[in-house]
Order: sequence, then C-alpha cells, then structure tokens
Amino acid sequence: MTKIELGTIIPRWEWRTFGEDFGKAEDAIKAHECTRVLESSEIYFLSRNSDQNLKIRDDLIDIKNLKEVNGDSLEQWVPIMKASFPLGNEEISEVLANIKVSHDVGENVSLNLEKFISEIIDPNPDLKAVGIFKKRFGYIIKEAVVELADLTIDGESIRTTAVEHADPELVISIVKELGLYGQENVNYIQAMKRIVNF
Repeated sequence: MTKIELGTIIPRWEWRTFGEDFGKAEDAIKAHECTRVLESSEIYFLSRNSDQNLKIRDDLIDIKNLKEVNGDSLEQWVPIMKASFPLGNEEISEVLANIKVSHDVGENVSLNLEKFISEIIDPNPDLKAVGIFKKRFGYIIKEAVVELADLTIDGESIRTTAVEHADPELVISIVKELGLYGQENVNYIQAMKRIVNF
C-alpha cells in the first residue's frame, strides 16, 4: 500500500445542492466558458455514525473531514488521507476511526478493494458502499470553481451544482448572484444517505 503525500492543503469552502434543474442559475453558469469535463465512477462509503467523506476514486481511497460550518451554512472540507490499495493496518485503522466503527483488524493485514468491502463494509449494518457515476462540468466565476454535474447514484439519476473557493465570502456572493441562495446546502454524503434511504 502507498499512503500519498497530500502536500500543501488550502481548505476550501463549499456550497452544493441537488435537483433536476437549476433554472436561470444554470443558464447563468453556462454563460461562462466550460473549462473542464470529467467523468468518473466512484464508490462512497456511508456510515450511520459519521458524515465524513470517504470514497474511492481512481483506485485511491480518499478521506475528507468536515472542519467547519459557517453562518451561511457553507462547509469547509479538508483532505486528510489518500492511499492506494492494498490497505495495511495503519490505513484501515484511520478509515475506521473516521467512519466511527470498530473492527478487529488483526495484524499484518493487507486488503485489496474487494476484500475491504467484503470483510469490513458489507458485514457491518452501520456501513454501506454506494456506487456513483459522475459527469462533471467545471466553470470559473470570479476565481471560484463552479460545477454542474450529472450523477447516477445507486441507479438513480440526479444533478448537482456547487461553488467552491478558499474565501467563504466569495462563495456566498456567487451563490447569491446565481439566485441559488436560500436553497438547501447539501453535501454528497447527506444527499446519498437520503437517496439510498440509509
């Protein structure tokens, strides 16, 4: 297993919501140049005991922790770990600590993704692995990253839009300019728990 050095981290504030159509806000976003289109198939691990963001993308396990929620309900997420499979004792213990479940890992353990799911996730009723396909369209508005994405979560189609930047005042000002202020700010973990009734 290889634990990946994260380097310098600049925490970003995020506003995100889910729905089928974002109306005039979507038109306003699309008036800007689309700077990237990304497709990915990912696995999120949901825990009844935690809303931390734990997922598999590009064959890497990725953990982000919610550090703070401000007065505008913006969320500040901080990456804390990326590691490749197979996972050893140290990585598995860190994963379990973040999703707040106990499991007797044993000694000198080495788990590939399939065994990690079958031996740790599936047997625990407080955990659930959920597959998601994302097609993300990225835009830059006043230096903030703005995203529109088409999603398939556990077979159900839904869409999301988000605004991200290190400056929370910039994020909320763009949310207001787009006419999205007042809609519920919902992160991926919360949305997925609702969709799969977990």
